[in-house]
Amino acid sequence: MTETEPNVYTLAGGMPAFRRLVASFYARVAQDPVLRPLYPESLKEPEENLALFIAQYFGGPPIYSQRRGHPRLRLRHLPFHIGRRERDAWVKQMLAALDESGLPEAVHNEMCSYFEDAATFLMNKEE
Repeated sequence: MTETEPNVYTLAGGMPAFRRLVASFYARVAQDPVLRPLYPESLKEPEENLALFIAQYFGGPPIYSQRRGHPRLRLRHLPFHIGRRERDAWVKQMLAALDESGLPEAVHNEMCSYFEDAATFLMNKEE
């Protein structure tokens, strides 16, 4: 997308679209036997953090960084065992939520690529 075109955040529908996507994702996490043990008892804070982070990443307001500082994704995820199994489960649930979201195709495709790449980048354990 060029600088004159709307960014992904705008094309997706702003913060409400990101909140819906993340709520759908975390509803899936709550039922996923691979992912659920990686999260705290309450999913409220992780849900809020992810919504703010991906909204910011895709061109939305920098609320995530204002509240939490630099994302430091790899460092923040080091305490968690993230191998191929966890990565694949995360991608499966996120892409299912993305498919359900009804976002425009260009937005969907760009987000899909980012989620797959980011999940691979966060892997920190050999199987």
